[in-house]
Amino acid sequence: MAPPEKKPYSAVELLVDLALTALAFVLFYWLVHEHVPSNDPRMIKLWGGLGAACMTGVFWLALQMLKLVYRFQRATRR
Repeated sequence: MAPPEKKPYSAVELLVDLALTALAFVLFYWLVHEHVPSNDPRMIKLWGGLGAACMTGVFWLALQMLKLVYRFQRATRR
């Protein structure tokens, strides 16, 4: 019988990923909102948030790919 496989994620990993992603969103929003070409504060918040959301999505994908490659390399060393 094959040995049971490890779960692909845990609650702690999920919380760490969410914290890193939230931190990335705050950083991206802080960088992006100053470059929105508008004088309306609502539009600055809207487009700054949308731009930061796109960049945060790319960050999350890159983080998941990095974790997957790291796990694969660790598994192949054994």
